[in-house]
Amino acid sequence: MKFDKLKVPEDGEKIEIKDGKLQIPDNPIIPFIEGDGIGPDIMSAAKRVWNAAVEYAYGGKKKIVWMEIYGGEKAQEKYGEVLPDDTYNAIEHFIVAIKGPLTTPVAGGYRSLNVSMRQRLNLYACIRPVKHYKGVPSPVRHPEKLNVIVFRENTEDVYAGIEWEQGTPEVKKVLDFFKKEMGVNIRDDSGIGVKPISITGTKRLVKKAIQHTVERKRKSVTLVHKGNIMKFTEGAFKDWGFEVAKEEFRDHIITEDELWDQVKGPDGVTPTTKPGAFAELRGGKEAGDSGGRIIVKDRIADQMFQQVLLRPDEYDVIALPNLNGDYLSDACAAQVGGLGMAPGGNIGDYTALFEATHGSAPKYRGMDKVNPSSLILSGFMMLEYLGWFEAAKLIEDAIEKTITQKKVTYDLARQMEDVKPIKTSEYGTALIENMK
Repeated sequence: MKFDKLKVPEDGEKIEIKDGKLQIPDNPIIPFIEGDGIGPDIMSAAKRVWNAAVEYAYGGKKKIVWMEIYGGEKAQEKYGEVLPDDTYNAIEHFIVAIKGPLTTPVAGGYRSLNVSMRQRLNLYACIRPVKHYKGVPSPVRHPEKLNVIVFRENTEDVYAGIEWEQGTPEVKKVLDFFKKEMGVNIRDDSGIGVKPISITGTKRLVKKAIQHTVERKRKSVTLVHKGNIMKFTEGAFKDWGFEVAKEEFRDHIITEDELWDQVKGPDGVTPTTKPGAFAELRGGKEAGDSGGRIIVKDRIADQMFQQVLLRPDEYDVIALPNLNGDYLSDACAAQVGGLGMAPGGNIGDYTALFEATHGSAPKYRGMDKVNPSSLILSGFMMLEYLGWFEAAKLIEDAIEKTITQKKVTYDLARQMEDVKPIKTSEYGTALIENMK
């Protein structure tokens, strides 16, 4: 692979795909985008932490060979465009990459770079684990009860970007079409957007969510939708999700309705099996009559926002369309310390781009102030994706230990009593010290 302005490190090797599986060398080349705004601060701290974890875990037998690629402001300076072909080609070629936050203008300007990358690279699953680390301040009483993995569809829904601005000739054509051809009257002063949800997009997302649940031995998958109102988009998401569960995972799953049928008596009400079955239906810890199988259930989106607050321990893996997935993952993150503690990865069939889930916060640029945990934990996800679980575990343990020592950046310190914040770089150093 030839690149226009990128230099490939000579001391690293490319990740390969063989027989449908990633083949990870001991010195994989991992492209990274530093990011805009606070990107340089948090990426600097994060790379030191990732490198230390790999060194301590494998005693020098493994290492990440970093290769800088460009997006956002640095790409504009180097290439004259915010997302050059070099960047896309490098991610596709080397398969696994990680990035800091990139600035997206509000209203005008260029389209979200994050969305553009997800769509062009076909990274159809946005995966966001949300769990509480001991010592992290939280607005809820029992944040430790929330431990979910959100699988958000990443390429369609309203994020497809199909819309027309109010007052333009284009939107007038759309309004005329709806009125004349479809018999639908929409106010003349409207902007119009289109919400595509497909069988393809839905089934590959839900398949990945269930496959992850099987591999990690988790207990349930919940399909979240607004199908009571949007019957042919979000309602269809639910239906197609259950279809793929039954078609491809029949030996591994049981649906919530099937469990209900088991616990109903002849009159349709009286329970005829052991009480554990009801606990299982609620997502509890008892095995019930699921036979150890994964329970596939669904919830209406607005109800689910209450559920993750009132009954968070009843949910495990959650699969959603794009917009609801964006909302719910942020709402869950708020319960465990905010976006500064929330990692994320965008994954396709093989290609994976891990990223901090928060914005670029340009007002804090260069201040060595902000919390790098979101990016560091995204690297934790990346290490697990590589199969380097020992290094990943060192990072997770160090974060919890460091925070319980009250060595935190300003975002967490201001929620604690009598805690003086430390710098981004100092937090990274504290994590490394706690790995030893």
